[in-house]
Amino acid sequence: METKQESIRGGQFLVKETRAADVFTPEDFTEEQKMMRDAVKEFVDREVWPNKHRFENKDYAFTEEIMGKAAELGLLGTAVPEEYGGLGMSFITTMLVCDYISGATGSLATAFGAHTGIGTMPILLYGTEEQKQKYVPKLATGEWFGAYCLTEPGAGSDANSGKTKAVLSEDGKHYLISGQKMWISNAGFASLFIVFARIEDDKYITGFIVENDPENGITFGEEEHKLGIHSSSTRQVFFNETKVPAQNMLSERGNGFKIAMNALNVGRIKLAGACLDAQRRVISVATKYANERIQFKTPISQFGAIKAKIAQMSTAAYVDESAVYRAAKDIEDRIAIRISNGESHQDAELKGVEEFAIECSILKVAASEDCQNCTDEGIQIFGGMGFSADTPMESAWRDARISRIYEGTNEINRMLSVGMLIKKAMKGHVDLLGPAMAVKEQLMGIPDFDTPDYSHLFAEEKQIIANLKKVFLMIAGSAVQKFGQDLEEHQQILMAASDILIQIYMAESAILRTEKNVDRSSEESQKHQVAMAKLYLFNAVEKVNNKGKEAIISFAESDEQRMMLMGLKRYTKYTNFPNIVELRNTVADKVIEENGYCF
Repeated sequence: METKQESIRGGQFLVKETRAADVFTPEDFTEEQKMMRDAVKEFVDREVWPNKHRFENKDYAFTEEIMGKAAELGLLGTAVPEEYGGLGMSFITTMLVCDYISGATGSLATAFGAHTGIGTMPILLYGTEEQKQKYVPKLATGEWFGAYCLTEPGAGSDANSGKTKAVLSEDGKHYLISGQKMWISNAGFASLFIVFARIEDDKYITGFIVENDPENGITFGEEEHKLGIHSSSTRQVFFNETKVPAQNMLSERGNGFKIAMNALNVGRIKLAGACLDAQRRVISVATKYANERIQFKTPISQFGAIKAKIAQMSTAAYVDESAVYRAAKDIEDRIAIRISNGESHQDAELKGVEEFAIECSILKVAASEDCQNCTDEGIQIFGGMGFSADTPMESAWRDARISRIYEGTNEINRMLSVGMLIKKAMKGHVDLLGPAMAVKEQLMGIPDFDTPDYSHLFAEEKQIIANLKKVFLMIAGSAVQKFGQDLEEHQQILMAASDILIQIYMAESAILRTEKNVDRSSEESQKHQVAMAKLYLFNAVEKVNNKGKEAIISFAESDEQRMMLMGLKRYTKYTNFPNIVELRNTVADKVIEENGYCF
């Protein structure tokens, strides 16, 4: 059996054709994974969903209590190897747990994500054996909760500009940490902090493991008043000559920025996962309401305007799920390859996730924005009731808002995705130059006027995806040629290119998932998924056309501009347009009939 992992690397989806048989889909979950998913879902339905009002009323103690119950089920240690007290589950399984535990309230999603991700993973991935043995079992079992202290009043997106200082004691045995950290999730009940501070005038910050001891110069601000995630404990943390043993330095001196950035890569794909069940639940609640709400003697779910909303919400959720689990399996495979090559679990996981940092950024942006749109439309379907705190829509909308800021803002992530891709190309890890030159030559040549055979399912859609990749290569290639190293200063061009990249990855993921499932069942059994894949692609083409035009007319001139606009028109062309209203109705009718999200 051939292994696809050897060939697929991060960012290569843009220049290599991926076969449907080679992508992982949620329909590929093992029995063990399905059992894990069902156990988490059952836990949330029993303990969390009925108590939403407590989370909305800033019941921080209740969040801590639920975290304790999640710990009893082993859910805080899914990603932690067994030798450190965890369950040692695969990357996909840890994604599944994150997905389904995060859907009912953003308060628990944040507490869980902060603890299992940035609160635990830096020690697991960068800690010494002694540090791991001492701290990770306590975190994996929920005996201790973790928090992560990076952000400061003056250091947000510019994470390395923090002012917190670490001064080595005269005897060289301790560092004294002084400074102020803000927006610290879990601060109110954390036993341990990952703290970033600067030693002397080092260029880069350094990470430390700091135990929470109020006698050791650690104090807290009041709980922050926030738009959403009301019961996620968020406080400022002040360190005043806090004594930290020298052996509690995490990794090497000056490695803190690297730790912070790599922790964010894992955090980004997990955050995308955390936006999935939130969408499923909102769609289901909104659909039930639309089926029950009678206006003009008709359930509002039967009106076309409402059907359009339900179809778009369901399509986005399906596409996000397709893309998230596709990337998660690519990461899992890359980790497995590295372990089989003799690397430690620590190095394999670090490098495995880092390899797909581009996809992690893409997913974070797409899923967080889809989740926000979903909750917004959920309010709209509820009408005036949606604006009331008595329905779950208003809290879902407020909770969703933070996802576009967490783990690096969506603006930062947009620019990162293109920036990282160009860096990979410069290092020779992804060949962008060859395909970009080929596109340029194709544009200079005479177009092929033959009508291709589009009789097979998705034949035209896959051609369109290939053409959208050409649009990206055409624009990114010309922009790199024109601006060189200065491209990162042209943020609006980068953002437009990024939006094209995002649409390509998301649309392709949905088409490949659906094609794989059609191949193993039938087109009839997948007709709703086929409709969603086609609907998403149509909208993606529109966005690519819009963003492509915006970029081209903003940096290209005269003949080059004319040629690129011609190329854009050629590469965003349908031979056979899909019937959009029919596609939406196909999807919406199924969801309405099932009284909730059902894919």
